[in-house]
Amino acid sequence: MKKYKFHTTGSWSRRKVRKAIPLFASFFLAQFPLPAGSLAVKKTIPTFSSSPETLKFVNFELDILKIYEEAGLEKAGLSLEVFNKAMVGYLNLAHEGALSGKKILSIADFDVPSTQKRLWIVDLENHQLLYHSLVAHGKNSGWKEAGQFSNTIQSEMSSLGFYVTQGTYQGKHGLSLKLEGMDKNFNDNASKRCVVVHGADYVSEDFINKNGFLGRSQGCPALPMDMHEEIIDIIQNKTVLYLHASEAGYYSQHLDTKVAMETYYNNAQHI
Repeated sequence: MKKYKFHTTGSWSRRKVRKAIPLFASFFLAQFPLPAGSLAVKKTIPTFSSSPETLKFVNFELDILKIYEEAGLEKAGLSLEVFNKAMVGYLNLAHEGALSGKKILSIADFDVPSTQKRLWIVDLENHQLLYHSLVAHGKNSGWKEAGQFSNTIQSEMSSLGFYVTQGTYQGKHGLSLKLEGMDKNFNDNASKRCVVVHGADYVSEDFINKNGFLGRSQGCPALPMDMHEEIIDIIQNKTVLYLHASEAGYYSQHLDTKVAMETYYNNAQHI
C-alpha cells in the first residue's frame, strides 16, 4: 500500500498544512468523516496515522495549494477556495473523459465586481498564470456585480458552473468559442442560448473609466478585444471553464472530491 506523508520539510512547512486544512474543512468533513476526538480542525497539526485515506486527502489538497502558490494566484486575487473547487471539477471532468490533453483551467469569479480582473487562465502543467483579464457577465445578472444567474433561454443572465470548451467560429463579434455546459439545470442550455466566449468593445478599462462599470453581455463571458483571440486559441478544444459565484442554490455533480483524488493519483498525466 502506498504511504502518504505530510510535506513538512523544505518549503512545505507546518505553516502550509495549517493554511490548507481549515480552508478545506468543509470538503474534508463531508468526504471523510473523522473519528470521535479528532483534532483535524484545530490550529495545531493533527495526527492522522490511523487513516491512510485522510493522509491521502491532505496531500491531495497540499498539492493543489502548491499549484496555487507557484502560479502566483493569491497575488493575482484568486481565492484558494475557488481554485480548489475549480480543480476538483477539472479532475472530475477528466475522469469522465470530457477533456483533451491540454492542461489548461479557466476560472471566472463573479463574486468579484466586473470593474476588476476576475478571469484567470492557468497552465496546470507548468504552474503558470497565463492570463488575468476582465470578463463580462450577463446584463440581467446585475450591473457592476453579478447576483442573479439563470439557465433559461432568453434570460440574458450568466449561468454558473463547469463548461467544456469546443471549437471556434467567426461570428458577429469575430473569433468566438463554443461552450458546452456540463451542469444539468444550471448551464446545460448554453448551446441553445448561444452562450459563447467572444470579444467585445465594452470589455475594457476605457469603458469602465467612462461609465463606472463594465459593459454587459447577453449571458456570454465576453473578453477584451485586444486579447480575446489569444485566450480563445489557448482554451479551445475541450478545456475547462468554471464560472463561480457564492450562491447557495448552485450544485454540481462534478464537485466530488473522492473522484478528483482518484483521478489525480491514478492518472498523473492530468496535471
